[in-house]
Amino acid sequence: MNVTVRPYTIADYPALLAIQQACFPPPFPVELLWSRAQIASHVAVFPAGALLALVDGRPAGSATAHILHWDPRAADHTWRTAAADGMLTNHDPQGDTLYGVDIAVMPELRRQGIGRALNHAHQAMVRSLGLRRFLAGCRLAGWHRHRHLDHATYVAAVVRGDLSDPVITPQLRAGLVPVQTVHDYLPDEESGNAALLMEWLNPDLSRFQTA
Repeated sequence: MNVTVRPYTIADYPALLAIQQACFPPPFPVELLWSRAQIASHVAVFPAGALLALVDGRPAGSATAHILHWDPRAADHTWRTAAADGMLTNHDPQGDTLYGVDIAVMPELRRQGIGRALNHAHQAMVRSLGLRRFLAGCRLAGWHRHRHLDHATYVAAVVRGDLSDPVITPQLRAGLVPVQTVHDYLPDEESGNAALLMEWLNPDLSRFQTA
């Protein structure tokens, strides 16, 4: 498969919406799918962080990120506050963290290296901009199949490899490591509204890795 990654534009909105509709079907809240106004804001605020993956020229996945200043000692937050309600207007060019607000790969094209290509693009951006980390709140997308487990137990089982999660497991493979479980991160029935905050530290800035 020929996987390429490029910045998306407002002209890509129909393809971006189709990817989200395929990746986040009900009961995921439809109002949280990207709107045209949000995509226009992403492109205006930080176009380098707005990525579209194509397979042989066909839109296959997307990922969006912006720069924030993040204090690891205050990890509790919500998606809405981190993403400024999806508009990314809190983008801070002087920040230290590339924050991933979403990643999505068409279901029929998963496990083909598309998510890896998107992650690698954002990791390369962290290195080229001299940022400390890539950070993302990752949905516990498989938790609804194991509702007898509390979130912490479920996350521990996924991290150990005893369970596989559609979002967390690929992020672990991409080199992200868990920071903490965040409750009431996003209204998401399948995840029980929780997410796992995960980070990838810039290996070029090893002196910051314990900061």
